[in-house]
Amino acid sequence: MEEEQTCCVVSISGSPGSPQPGAGPCSCSGVVLSRGPGLVLCHGARFAAFLRDGPAAWAQPRALLPDALQPSLRLHVLHPSAGTRVPALSRDAPAASRSPAGALQQHEAQLLALVPCRTFQKALAQAFGQAEQWRFGGEAAGADPRALHWFAWLRVPGLDTPAGGWTARASAGCLRKGQALRACGSPFGALCPDLFLNTLSKGVVSNMAGEENALLLTDARCLPGTEGGGAFLPSATGSRLVAVIAASFCWKGAEWVGLTLLCSLAAILRSSAGVLDAAGVAVPPVPGRVAAVQAAGEQDPLGWVALVECGGTWGSGVLLSPRLLLTCRHVVEAGDPLCVTPAPGPSRAATVLSGRLVFATEESSPFDVAVVELQDSVPGFVPPRPAHTFLPGIVASNTRDTSAGTTYPHLNFCIPITILQPLVARYRCTRDPNAFAELNRAGEGVRAAWWLQRQPGPPSKL
Repeated sequence: MEEEQTCCVVSISGSPGSPQPGAGPCSCSGVVLSRGPGLVLCHGARFAAFLRDGPAAWAQPRALLPDALQPSLRLHVLHPSAGTRVPALSRDAPAASRSPAGALQQHEAQLLALVPCRTFQKALAQAFGQAEQWRFGGEAAGADPRALHWFAWLRVPGLDTPAGGWTARASAGCLRKGQALRACGSPFGALCPDLFLNTLSKGVVSNMAGEENALLLTDARCLPGTEGGGAFLPSATGSRLVAVIAASFCWKGAEWVGLTLLCSLAAILRSSAGVLDAAGVAVPPVPGRVAAVQAAGEQDPLGWVALVECGGTWGSGVLLSPRLLLTCRHVVEAGDPLCVTPAPGPSRAATVLSGRLVFATEESSPFDVAVVELQDSVPGFVPPRPAHTFLPGIVASNTRDTSAGTTYPHLNFCIPITILQPLVARYRCTRDPNAFAELNRAGEGVRAAWWLQRQPGPPSKL
């Protein structure tokens, strides 16, 4: 795939015998942006141990040039060969031996500059306030948030290719929520590249923020070491690089959030224009904003999603009609006034509607369901078409260990719409909330399944 030929691993170390404390070898992922000249872009945080001024250098408003780092810095780029004549990785092999496609090649690199992306930094500050206890990166508290918006440009002569050009790119401004993405990076960096180099993960654009979508969130699953890797927009004509992985993990307080933080490539290029000009590098323009095309007859699932707020509790809901919404009981059980905010769209501005609780399952019921009727109709609403069969994926709750207070990622409890659909149809005809009463009379088999048990018994701690 194009993604595997575009991504690489960047290794950073000091010279043998270097006396700098804390400057041990480290690595991360990177993307090959050009082969004429050979240029690699990666995340800047891995250079922290080699800064002359230490972490205080991240407060600089301008790019950091090579003299801002320790002179003993050594950089190498590891990437898969496409079968061209390149210097061999083995010291004993001929200097220009032909390598088979997929073989690993290593090249020396020079740092051009560390560059801050201010557009990304601004979007990050607006979307994730410090008071809300957001953290990004690994679980260790040692990750410096000041380095999150810094990126490194490397010149790699060994990647120079006759008639080589720039990697196919796209502007993040063309993206829409729910659009498919492929992330490519190397978990754990240079550790065991034969196994981990350029690992692919599929996901979607979960959300966007900032000017021209400078900040992106995706549910594509990434691991430590993939920082600096690429996020690609797949299409029938080939993949295009659209963003760079800035943080593989997100934390809200003590809770792990299963999203990956991306920085728009176009935003990085705009921030790096001066540095690249000074290096004599001409950057072709990133293709302009392209309107998202929706297939004929395709319905936008985001048009049915709404934010549900009840006192200090909030959650999501699904609109089934202009005035009828399904959500979870635990979202509305506080009994406070209900506020519903449908997702804005091309024909609908963001608006807050009042709602009243029509029905909520009992706490003893395994079906965590509530029905809300809105005071006013949602403007421009297009009703969904409920399915008659289902595949895994309608989320009701995460799996949580109540004794440890821990939420387990990527394991969710779901309620099939096939269970709720006939009850909703009955309510629409009778307007009687008792149409949903059978959800409180679930059999023991259903109850045991929700408690993760083979047969009825004491509740599981999950």
